[in-house]
Amino acid sequence: MAKEFTDGNFKDEVITSDKLTVVDFWAEWCGPCRAIGPVIEDLSKEYAGKVNIGKVNVDVNPSISMDYGITSIPAILFFKNGQVVDKLVGAYLIYPVIKIEIPA
Repeated sequence: MAKEFTDGNFKDEVITSDKLTVVDFWAEWCGPCRAIGPVIEDLSKEYAGKVNIGKVNVDVNPSISMDYGITSIPAILFFKNGQVVDKLVGAYLIYPVIKIEIPA
């Protein structure tokens, strides 16, 4: 199951993690966000223990969204060693694209 990242746990769960971390920025009212939700869940199961995969609800956690300049959702950020190493915005063929971004 994908983790829930919040303003309160983001530093511990994402920034200080030694694993690649994939963060899906989303909102309840966002149709494309809901469409890729199951993909994020599938990836979290497939990469369990290898890659941290989670979600940030932008309406509930505005600080993180502002810190990373999230202006359009869905937005997926890839973190490694506390730094953003890649970013995808939109819900285009998201499953194959994310799989390319995550090393085997």
